[in-house]
Amino acid sequence: MGCRVRTVKSELLRLVVVEGVVIPDPGGRLPGRGASLHPSLRCLELAERRRAFSRAFRAQGVFDVSVLRAHLEGLDAG
Repeated sequence: MGCRVRTVKSELLRLVVVEGVVIPDPGGRLPGRGASLHPSLRCLELAERRRAFSRAFRAQGVFDVSVLRAHLEGLDAG
């Protein structure tokens, strides 16, 4: 979604929207329409810049990505 580089599903992080908040779904079990993103802050920033979330989730509005950003920062720190 962010960098638009195709890769295998196992290398991507599934995302879902819950009440306007983009939530990471590493287990792939949350209900709803999902979108995939490389688990890196760079891809998140590209997706935000391209406004890709509204297209990927087929929904209008502004999405809160703070939970996703915190999750990705934790992955980079670990």
